[in-house]
Formats: sequence, C-alpha cells, structure tokens
Amino acid sequence: MSALGSLTVVGLGPGPDRWLTPEVADVLAHSTDLVGYGPYLDRIPHSAFHRRHGSDNRVELSRARLALDLAVSGRRVALVSGGDPGVFAMASALFEALESADDPAWAEVPVRVCPGVSAMLAAAARVGAPLGHDFCVLSLSDNLKPWDLVLKRLRLAAEGDFVIALYNPISKARPWQLGAALDTLRTLKDPATPVVLARAVGRHDEDVTITTLADCDPATADMRTLVLIGSSQTRLLPKGKDGDVWVYTPRGYAAVEDR
Repeated sequence: MSALGSLTVVGLGPGPDRWLTPEVADVLAHSTDLVGYGPYLDRIPHSAFHRRHGSDNRVELSRARLALDLAVSGRRVALVSGGDPGVFAMASALFEALESADDPAWAEVPVRVCPGVSAMLAAAARVGAPLGHDFCVLSLSDNLKPWDLVLKRLRLAAEGDFVIALYNPISKARPWQLGAALDTLRTLKDPATPVVLARAVGRHDEDVTITTLADCDPATADMRTLVLIGSSQTRLLPKGKDGDVWVYTPRGYAAVEDR
C-alpha cells in the first residue's frame, strides 16, 4: 500500500474568488485530487496537477468515502464545499463516514477542516448587521430530517425571539416549504418583522430584497437564496435619500435596557 496521503475539507465561500480564504487557496494549490459537487469544482481554475472527481448533490457520504479512499492510496485530497464546510456541508458527512469505519485504514488518514465564509455571513454583510444579536441557523430541507421537526424548530426559534437564517429554502422538489415556514412564523411574529432574501450574493446575478414577514413572497426565492428573518429588535436604518435601508439588530435587548 502507498504511504498515506491527507484529506482537507475546504469551503470556497458563497461567491467571488476574493471570499476564498488564503488557507483554502493554499490547500487547493497543493492538492492532487479535488472531490466535490460538480458545480463547486467548476469554480476552481483547472490545473494539470489536479484530478477532479465531481458528483451529484445528493451523494455526500459516497463523496466522503471516495475522498478517504483516495487519501488512503496516498493522494493529497481536498474535499470541496461551498460556503463554510461545517455548515450544512461536507465536513459533517466526512465524519459520519469516518464513524461508520467501512475501512479501518480511514482512521489513519490525517484530516483537517478549513473554515470558509458562510452564505449567511455574506448576506448579512450586504444589508448591514442583522446577526448582531442572538441568532439561529436552520435548513428547510427535509431530505435528512422530518418536516415536523423543521416546523418545531422554527416555532421554538420564533418563541425565543432569535434572528433566523434559513438555508435551502426552496427547490424544484420542495417548492412549497418556504411558504409553509413563513405561514408558521406569521402566527408567532409581528407582520412588520424585516425579512431579507439574498440570492447568489457576490455573484454576477446577485439579488437582495428587503421586505417584511407580511409581504415576503416565497416565489422570489430559489435554492441559492439565503433568507434572514429578524427578531423583535431588528431595525431598518435609512442609508440616505434614495430610500435604501440598512438592516441591523442591536447588540443589547430593549427589554433589558429599559429596566
């Protein structure tokens, strides 16, 4: 058997090359093999030194196992995610594969996880500072968990008055779920609560809409949209005379400050 290689899980960030961290750029430059969802690999410039192993979006465990097998054979492998690899992405799938221990040799592979810029951070920066106080992050996908659990967590997040970041809000197979989530939140939150729909942040087709919980149209979102829903404290601050606004959540809580 060849000497063991290595496996590094990386995130490309949500958009432009400038959001790729120097650490991740260095890992990619020194890897022999890139393993990941095909469209993510397409974002990495082609090099004669790389072997690319692209796959479909719903084969995360198979992708992780392939990366481990390549590392066992002596390759320097980059397991590629978008955004941050630890947020609804490949880092968790990798450790799930390691726990299954399908091959005892996997346990000897040197593994590293490199942080990346998450979509929620990019979206929040575009509109101001909506995550300035306590917030929570949920995925609306029910591919790996029951929809009833999604709704339960949404209700608890609303009752706890968190700012809520929603990943995977809608897809061709799940066109109704964002609408159902918004309907649930409308029973628990002020209809004037600010909502941000941030689509393809940092890319040429970026589109950011600031609306309210009452007026939010789920049809304007797609799988590349990050949805931010404010807390009772989230505010709109005019930028100037053109009607644009910042969205921010103060670091303090009015209920405490007013005592």
